[in-house]
Amino acid sequence: MKIEQIINKCKELSFDLDFSYAKNWKQEKPNRILVGFMPVYFPRELVHAANGLAIGILGSGDRKQIIKGDAFYQSYICHIPRGIIELALDGNLDGIDGFIFPSICDVIRNLSGMFKVLKKGAFIKYLDYPQNFSDKTGGTFYINELKHVLSEITKINGAEVTDEMLWNSICLYNKNRELIEEIYDIKQQYPWRLSMEDLYHVLRAGMVMPVEEHNRILEEVLDSINANIGEPMDKIRVVVTGAFCEQPPIGLIKTIEMAGCYIIDDDFLSGSRWIQGNITTDDSNDPLEAISRAYLTRSRFSASVYSIGDKKGKSLVSLARRRRADGIIFAAPSFCDPALFDAPMLQKECDGSDLRYISFQYSENTGQYKVIKEQVGAFSDSIKLWEEPVINN
Repeated sequence: MKIEQIINKCKELSFDLDFSYAKNWKQEKPNRILVGFMPVYFPRELVHAANGLAIGILGSGDRKQIIKGDAFYQSYICHIPRGIIELALDGNLDGIDGFIFPSICDVIRNLSGMFKVLKKGAFIKYLDYPQNFSDKTGGTFYINELKHVLSEITKINGAEVTDEMLWNSICLYNKNRELIEEIYDIKQQYPWRLSMEDLYHVLRAGMVMPVEEHNRILEEVLDSINANIGEPMDKIRVVVTGAFCEQPPIGLIKTIEMAGCYIIDDDFLSGSRWIQGNITTDDSNDPLEAISRAYLTRSRFSASVYSIGDKKGKSLVSLARRRRADGIIFAAPSFCDPALFDAPMLQKECDGSDLRYISFQYSENTGQYKVIKEQVGAFSDSIKLWEEPVINN
């Protein structure tokens, strides 16, 4: 399949608010189930091993008018729960068997309660993550949480999940993360070969299809961008951070790139890249223990995870240095407390490292980008005029 056909397919799947592809997959064989999950991270291996498909519930973006959802939430919180409630009330989420709400913030905790009130799905699980990162304390707690998730899933279809099945799922998602990182590595060196808009669609489509199929798509994308295609433009290279939960509208991503930037790393769909490296398959007899240890030791930094000291700031600077970024864009959803609380700490670390940055806020249904384009354009021009951007020949 040509790269243009792949991108078009992924675009179609990414914003299908009825999740038709996943629902058709479920109907093809008996005992298949669908489990919806919100960002940031959920170990999809559990659902895959139980003959299911984990699908990302990422909000309605700017594709759906929010009416009923506004009646459920105050005006001073972020937009994504409104969009998800609208999807639930309009029937878009019918046919999804259960819902996982990872421990992101109080708003998402409340959203899980709303789903219980609305009686959506056979189970609703607010998935707590360990804040103590020792194997004995946090690890034991997390393994028990994972066992509870598995028990809720298997109650629906009666699947018997063996260790062998879990290890197989772990290997498939390890491959998925490897391919994604290879694509980002090439995009770092040759960012003009694949726009961030196209890459975003490719990654988002992976939230609504079986991992086996997504791996094949990623391999085809990788083959395509390994070829010498496209021509470099006079743009700076930036890392975008702050969009870990509520997703930016596609128009915003395009605006940043049109204003003179190559986005070479981001946290838009952080769940698909949450574990840094592979979940180790050779030093444990227990696959749940391996998943837990990977979370405790190789999670990426995020505003949704508590950390002591300035580890997040150092991690962000390290990422920018590794990607050879010219600057950082802090793009946070309006009223996102975790992102906005973290921003001063992260920006202070950038100041101490002589990394240029700008910041702005957005909403998933934002439709006007003129001010943002001017701000990003001025940022890009200032770096090109007064500093020497990183350029690969």
